[in-house]
Amino acid sequence: MRTARLRTVRPVLLAGWAALAAGAVLCVLGWYGVSGERYAERQLPYLASCTIPGAALIIAGAVLLAHGRGSPAGERVEELYGLLVSAEPVDGDETGRAADAPLAISGEMLMVPGGTLWHRADCPLVAGKVEAVPVDSKLVASGELGPCPICEPAGETD
Repeated sequence: MRTARLRTVRPVLLAGWAALAAGAVLCVLGWYGVSGERYAERQLPYLASCTIPGAALIIAGAVLLAHGRGSPAGERVEELYGLLVSAEPVDGDETGRAADAPLAISGEMLMVPGGTLWHRADCPLVAGKVEAVPVDSKLVASGELGPCPICEPAGETD
């Protein structure tokens, strides 16, 4: 499988680098030709025959390089999406917790200094954090702290 992918990706990458190199050479030749001519009428053939095709080759080379490098990543994303979709949902009984049970049920309210939310003590966002301190009711009353959307603490504090 790996050799098959290398056989298809490698020529695309080589073609991309070749197109970039040819485009760069054409652009340099066009610039050199234009710089040697004083009149616009004499510069136009260099633009038409070298610079514009050179720019088109540079764009084509960039597209080939992006496609050649991006296809394995795209395949991996599709594979991971397929695994995600095919995974069966886990029932609440198998995890030991009912699906409708709240995430946190503690009555003690905590906050992290400098934070904007207040949490229940067993909320996964503050559980085990040493810097979590009890909620200051003045901050809640003034509206500086809002309830955590994950643990959904009650509206009143101690």
